[in-house]
Amino acid sequence: MYKIFFLLMIYTAISSITMTLATILSKKNIYEREKFSPFECGFDPKKSSRIPFSLQFFLISILFLIFDIEIAFIIPMVISINFSTLKLWLITSLVFFIILIIDLLRMKTGSLNWT
Repeated sequence: MYKIFFLLMIYTAISSITMTLATILSKKNIYEREKFSPFECGFDPKKSSRIPFSLQFFLISILFLIFDIEIAFIIPMVISINFSTLKLWLITSLVFFIILIIDLLRMKTGSLNWT
Protein backbone atom coordinates (compact mmCIF):
# COMPACT_ATOMS: atom_id res chain seq x y z
CA MET A 1 0.00 0.00 0.00
CA TYR A 2 2.79 2.39 0.90
CA LYS A 3 4.70 1.47 -2.25
CA ILE A 4 1.74 2.42 -4.44
CA PHE A 5 1.30 5.71 -2.59
CA PHE A 6 5.03 6.43 -2.82
CA LEU A 7 5.09 5.68 -6.57
CA LEU A 8 2.00 7.84 -7.09
CA MET A 9 3.72 10.74 -5.34
CA ILE A 10 6.87 10.28 -7.44
CA TYR A 11 4.90 10.17 -10.70
CA THR A 12 2.93 13.25 -9.70
CA ALA A 13 6.12 15.14 -8.81
CA ILE A 14 7.85 14.16 -12.06
CA SER A 15 4.86 15.16 -14.20
CA SER A 16 4.46 18.46 -12.32
CA ILE A 17 8.13 19.29 -12.75
CA THR A 18 7.99 18.39 -16.44
CA MET A 19 4.91 20.56 -17.06
CA THR A 20 6.43 23.48 -15.15
CA LEU A 21 9.70 23.28 -17.08
CA ALA A 22 7.87 23.03 -20.39
CA THR A 23 5.79 26.10 -19.54
CA ILE A 24 8.82 28.12 -18.48
CA LEU A 25 11.03 27.13 -21.39
CA SER A 26 8.42 27.51 -24.11
CA LYS A 27 7.49 31.11 -23.39
CA LYS A 28 7.39 33.00 -26.64
CA ASN A 29 6.84 36.63 -27.33
CA ILE A 30 3.06 36.97 -27.38
CA TYR A 31 3.16 40.26 -29.22
CA GLU A 32 4.79 39.11 -32.43
CA ARG A 33 3.64 41.10 -35.44
CA GLU A 34 3.29 38.09 -37.73
CA LYS A 35 1.15 36.17 -35.27
CA PHE A 36 -1.54 38.84 -35.19
CA SER A 37 -1.56 39.83 -38.84
CA PRO A 38 -3.86 37.88 -41.17
CA PHE A 39 -2.04 35.63 -43.62
CA GLU A 40 -2.61 36.47 -47.25
CA CYS A 41 0.20 34.96 -49.31
CA GLY A 42 2.82 36.88 -47.35
CA PHE A 43 1.36 40.30 -48.17
CA ASP A 44 -0.53 42.67 -45.91
CA PRO A 45 -4.25 42.63 -46.69
CA LYS A 46 -5.59 45.62 -48.59
CA LYS A 47 -9.01 45.50 -46.96
CA SER A 48 -10.21 44.69 -43.50
CA SER A 49 -9.77 41.06 -42.56
CA ARG A 50 -12.99 41.13 -40.54
CA ILE A 51 -15.56 41.22 -43.34
CA PRO A 52 -19.09 39.91 -42.67
CA PHE A 53 -19.62 36.20 -43.12
CA SER A 54 -21.46 35.24 -46.29
CA LEU A 55 -24.72 33.35 -45.88
CA GLN A 56 -23.99 31.18 -48.93
CA PHE A 57 -20.91 29.70 -47.25
CA PHE A 58 -23.04 28.90 -44.23
CA LEU A 59 -25.67 27.14 -46.37
CA ILE A 60 -23.02 25.09 -48.16
CA SER A 61 -21.47 24.04 -44.86
CA ILE A 62 -24.87 23.02 -43.47
CA LEU A 63 -25.63 20.96 -46.59
CA PHE A 64 -22.21 19.36 -46.40
CA LEU A 65 -22.83 18.40 -42.79
CA ILE A 66 -26.25 16.97 -43.62
CA PHE A 67 -24.89 14.79 -46.42
CA ASP A 68 -21.81 13.83 -44.44
CA ILE A 69 -23.90 12.67 -41.49
CA GLU A 70 -26.28 10.83 -43.80
CA ILE A 71 -23.39 8.92 -45.35
CA ALA A 72 -22.22 8.04 -41.85
CA PHE A 73 -25.70 6.63 -41.17
CA ILE A 74 -25.96 4.63 -44.41
CA ILE A 75 -23.00 2.35 -43.64
CA PRO A 76 -24.38 0.98 -40.33
CA MET A 77 -27.82 0.73 -41.88
CA VAL A 78 -26.51 -1.78 -44.42
CA ILE A 79 -24.89 -3.81 -41.66
CA SER A 80 -27.99 -3.69 -39.43
CA ILE A 81 -30.19 -5.48 -41.98
CA ASN A 82 -28.94 -8.80 -40.58
CA PHE A 83 -29.89 -7.91 -36.99
CA SER A 84 -33.40 -6.47 -37.40
CA THR A 85 -36.66 -7.42 -39.00
CA LEU A 86 -37.17 -6.53 -42.61
CA LYS A 87 -40.23 -4.36 -41.90
CA LEU A 88 -38.45 -2.26 -39.27
CA TRP A 89 -35.40 -1.90 -41.47
CA LEU A 90 -37.49 -0.80 -44.45
CA ILE A 91 -39.36 1.81 -42.38
CA THR A 92 -36.18 3.35 -40.99
CA SER A 93 -34.52 3.29 -44.41
CA LEU A 94 -37.56 4.89 -46.01
CA VAL A 95 -37.65 7.71 -43.44
CA PHE A 96 -33.94 8.22 -43.85
CA PHE A 97 -34.11 8.41 -47.64
CA ILE A 98 -37.13 10.72 -47.53
CA ILE A 99 -35.05 13.16 -45.48
CA LEU A 100 -32.25 12.80 -48.01
CA ILE A 101 -34.62 13.50 -50.92
CA ILE A 102 -36.02 16.58 -49.15
CA ASP A 103 -32.47 17.89 -48.79
CA LEU A 104 -31.77 17.24 -52.46
CA LEU A 105 -34.96 19.08 -53.46
CA ARG A 106 -33.94 21.99 -51.26
CA MET A 107 -30.68 22.20 -53.18
CA LYS A 108 -32.53 22.09 -56.49
CA THR A 109 -34.81 25.02 -55.61
CA GLY A 110 -31.91 27.42 -55.93
CA SER A 111 -30.97 27.98 -52.33
CA LEU A 112 -27.31 27.78 -53.32
CA ASN A 113 -27.41 30.34 -56.13
CA TRP A 114 -24.70 33.01 -55.80
CA THR A 115 -26.63 36.19 -56.41
